[in-house]
Amino acid sequence: MGQLVKLQDYISRYELDIYRYPPRFIKLKREQWQKLKHAWETEQWPIYEEELEEMNLSFEKSSPKFIQKLKMVFNKQNEINSIIKEDDYIPTSDEGINIFQKQIERPQNLEELKNLFLQEIFETQMIWASSTITEKSYIDSSYYREEKIKLFLQRFPDTFLLFYRPVFLINRALFESEIILLSPTDLYCISFLEAEDDTVFVGSDERFWEKRGSNETSKIVNPLISLTRTENVIRKLLQAHNIDFPIQKILISRSGYIDYSLIPFGTTIVDKRTFRTWFETSRKMPSPLKHMQLKVAKTLLDYCHTVSVKRQEWSF
Repeated sequence: MGQLVKLQDYISRYELDIYRYPPRFIKLKREQWQKLKHAWETEQWPIYEEELEEMNLSFEKSSPKFIQKLKMVFNKQNEINSIIKEDDYIPTSDEGINIFQKQIERPQNLEELKNLFLQEIFETQMIWASSTITEKSYIDSSYYREEKIKLFLQRFPDTFLLFYRPVFLINRALFESEIILLSPTDLYCISFLEAEDDTVFVGSDERFWEKRGSNETSKIVNPLISLTRTENVIRKLLQAHNIDFPIQKILISRSGYIDYSLIPFGTTIVDKRTFRTWFETSRKMPSPLKHMQLKVAKTLLDYCHTVSVKRQEWSF
């Protein structure tokens, strides 16, 4: 599963420590899958919430009174932040990876079990991408149904880090970028052209492209304009920190065709004819997390805009 590092302008746990969370997630996810698979294979079903406590992808156990004790000792938030360690805290049901909150029916086969696991971990990732111990963002519920997010999180390797249309704050100006997918070796700026099946997009160097559907022809803004703007912003941020990392632009139409002969350098066009090949090739990159990859992720997170509120239990 890819990891959802940043979703729009919501607060993310990865902002706390990008060097710690990605490998931590990979380890915990693997452990939980093995325990769940073992329970299924040995027919230790049905599973109830209390039986899954030990299979919880949370941090190390501690007393639920931990936060309250901190509040009694400290009266300033910065003092709390200076001493709190997440490994001393068990997330509540809306915070950590606790994949089942009720009895569930035993999956009929291994494929059903995998799909169930992927869906529940996906929901947990959405929580991780919209909350921390002390703060949370009010996430739009439509993101839980966003198919493109699931595509990257459920079908790509654990070592791929996803920034889903992050909002950057640069020189006091907000900029919403295209999708950013950060692999161990490359950074991809990705944009989708979505329309009815077999729609043809006729590209050019002009501001507008032609969109030819089954019943009508219309114009759309050249999608490479936004992709190029995203690339330029990211490149400048990395250059400012003396980071040299490959950046590629990818324009995808999964159900249609893109007719564009003068493809700019550093741009990949993926449409109905080539999507399957591109997809399978991209997701099979056997590479672990790399330090430079995480350094790039941290640089981007440092410039991301975040809108959040303190959790009620942390309000004094």
